[in-house]
Amino acid sequence: MIFESHAHYDDEAFDEDRRVLLTAIHESGVSRIINVGSSLESCKTTIELTKEYPFIYGALGVHPSETAQLTEESFAWLKEQLSLPKIVAVGEIGLDYYWDEPEREIQKKWFARQLELAREVRKSVIIHSREAAKDTIDLMRAEKAHELSGVIHCYSYSKESARDYLNMGYYFGIGGVVTFKNARKLAEAVEYIPLSHILLETDSPYLAPVPNRGKRNSSLNLPDIARAIADIKKVSFEEVVKVTYENAEKLFGTDETQDKF
Repeated sequence: MIFESHAHYDDEAFDEDRRVLLTAIHESGVSRIINVGSSLESCKTTIELTKEYPFIYGALGVHPSETAQLTEESFAWLKEQLSLPKIVAVGEIGLDYYWDEPEREIQKKWFARQLELAREVRKSVIIHSREAAKDTIDLMRAEKAHELSGVIHCYSYSKESARDYLNMGYYFGIGGVVTFKNARKLAEAVEYIPLSHILLETDSPYLAPVPNRGKRNSSLNLPDIARAIADIKKVSFEEVVKVTYENAEKLFGTDETQDKF
């Protein structure tokens, strides 16, 4: 059994074959999927997926690039939805400095507010951080994020930065980038991070691993990611699958009784 800890199956890239693909993914051995919200609209569609598919759980949050849309009213709605039974995390939330908008102070404001929200509703967090390493860790420290549980999604920083997150007790989402030839820094970080703190993810439909790089990604590619991690850490593929599954179960608290499709 494989645990997909981060995907976006509500994305329009799956509109033509969503049901067929999700059926094939589940039959291939992917027994858990966390579908992750990134905007208010995708939070709504994520909720619908959790209702339709027993093996899909949800995370609700607003991606830093979408935080300009947040208001006190929509934030109150988000908090209310987090009480739904199959919603297991607040995310994805964080900072993204790759683009110039929205301005960084807006991103920081709503990152802090969503961290506090996770504390209030007692949910794990899924952190997005892109070209914002220092500000992310500084804000998390200021907000006492070590008191929360969570995962650094699509981890892309150095092993030195990984040490800071490990000290806070966080997990690391490792996806298709780990298979890229130019991902030496990530490979060094994966070698350093204990397997007990790694989760498998695809970020579907984005970032497909080699040999499918550039194509639409799906959870069918998780074995390629697991094999790359196994090679780096010099352990078996089976151990990577087993331990990462246990890690995700521990972080998200998904229910063993809801496996049937």
